[in-house]
Amino acid sequence: MRDLMGLMKQAQAMQQKLADAQSELENLEVEGAAGGGAVTVRMTAKGAMRAIHIDATLLIPDEKEIVEDLVVAAVNDARTRGEKLVQDRMQELTKGLPIPPGMNLF
Repeated sequence: MRDLMGLMKQAQAMQQKLADAQSELENLEVEGAAGGGAVTVRMTAKGAMRAIHIDATLLIPDEKEIVEDLVVAAVNDARTRGEKLVQDRMQELTKGLPIPPGMNLF
């Protein structure tokens, strides 16, 4: 029974850590880039876009599709970086706890 109480305390501590991490991830930002930095996107680790920068040299009417593709690439780069950040934080939080592989807590 003592092991069960210890496990319950661990679970409660983990729940608080997860809530804190969720809050932190809403404020952590990552930046994605494309076209050698001609297009940059700043997003939260949770995927909310905060800002976009497009170098003025790209704003040529005939190259509209290129700019659109670069924006998509920059957003995807930022999203990937955010997902990596979330994964790294999860590994820190769950270190030593018996959580099944692949269980998504975020």
